[in-house]
Amino acid sequence: MKALLSVFLCGVVFAVGLGISGMTDANKVIGFLNLAGTWDPSLAFVMAGAIGVHMPLIFWIGRREAPVLEPLFFLPTRQDLDWKLIGGSAIFGAGWGLGGFCPGPGIVSAVSLLPSALVFTGAMLLGMKLVHLVGPSSDEAREEGGLERGDVATAADG
Repeated sequence: MKALLSVFLCGVVFAVGLGISGMTDANKVIGFLNLAGTWDPSLAFVMAGAIGVHMPLIFWIGRREAPVLEPLFFLPTRQDLDWKLIGGSAIFGAGWGLGGFCPGPGIVSAVSLLPSALVFTGAMLLGMKLVHLVGPSSDEAREEGGLERGDVATAADG
């Protein structure tokens, strides 16, 4: 129960941060990606703030023997690039650039009931379901992705 509460609270903090920073506005993202027009650098500042919080935490967490709410770390060990990673990244980037939403802000924006956010979130959920139906099972994906329960990667490991 503590783990679920922790995940929920992290999601709330993330959603509030997206709202305060204006990143739930697809026009902000499109403005950031529009280098040929009126460029909006505000997304870069949001990213820099996130990196500034994440960097010291990842080094601190990497020194721990185990996570706070789990007995073991569960991190990827695979380091190669395959067509699924590259293709999925390209599709993600195209969707982000065309729609102005990525999953987090899309879900947060859907709460506002804006048609563009609802269409994006619905299409995203449909795509996730489609991949789940035609893709490998969770166990197969875990094995293929090099994920092993208990694998520990520290900040020094990369």
